[in-house]
Amino acid sequence: MKITLNNSPEDIERNEISISELLVLKNFVFKMLVIKLNDKVIKKPDYATTFIKDGDTVMVLHLVSGG
Repeated sequence: MKITLNNSPEDIERNEISISELLVLKNFVFKMLVIKLNDKVIKKPDYATTFIKDGDTVMVLHLVSGG
């Protein structure tokens, strides 16, 4: 399937994938992430049950704190 991940085209070799699986596949390891699927914010408890399908747009934002 073809998706857009952080404004870049990506080919995933499956028909659908959960957000949790995508984070592992693409090695997103930061603890503080905000995930948007088609401009809708997805809460962390829903990562395993929210599926990405062909044509979807996913944004993975890393929250950084500092001083």
